[in-house]
Order: sequence, then C-alpha cells, then structure tokens
Amino acid sequence: MNELEKVSFTIIASVGTAKSCFMEAMSAARIGEFDKANELIEEGEAHRIKGHEAHFELIQKEANGEKTEIGILLMHAEDQLMASETIKIVAEEFIHNYSEMAELKKVIAEINGK
Repeated sequence: MNELEKVSFTIIASVGTAKSCFMEAMSAARIGEFDKANELIEEGEAHRIKGHEAHFELIQKEANGEKTEIGILLMHAEDQLMASETIKIVAEEFIHNYSEMAELKKVIAEINGK
C-alpha cells in the first residue's frame, strides 16, 4: 500500500467513525439524552479532525510542489470528509431543536398542571 492509499484510508476510517458518532448523537437527542448527544458530538469531532489533518497534509504537500495523484480512493475519502462536516452541522441543529422541543414540552406540561 502506498502512502496516498494509507492517507486515504486514514481519512475514510476517521470520518466514518465521526459520521457514526454524529448520527448516534441525533438519536440520543431524540430521546432526550442531551449530555450523551453532546459527548458524541465531541467524540465525533475528534475523529473528524483526525481525518481533516490527514487531508491537510496532502494539501500542504501539494502547496510545496509535490503533486498528488488523484484517484477514486482519494475522491471517496474527500467525499466522506465533506459528508462528515455536513452531518455534524445537521446533528448540531437537530440536538438544538430537540432540546428546544423538550423545554417547550416542560412549559406546556406546567401550564396544563401535569
């Protein structure tokens, strides 16, 4: 396995784990486990950063004149990296919305005397 393949697989594995954490965070928030959801976002972000750092190394090499051979594996890695960033943003919005809904449900329950 050459160096570019290793970097590509590092990106794919890291951001794949990140995406899983972000998806789990949304599920946790849906059932009101907001602390767990936030922990999963933090865990996922650590993995996403690892993937981003591996990708950034390729960018730095390119900036220093080392050309990178673009292949389907690297394209897939970059696609997964971008998807993880998007899923994180969506997950944070879901967590926020679920939290707001939980607060509103509490207020409504208090108003209704329950």
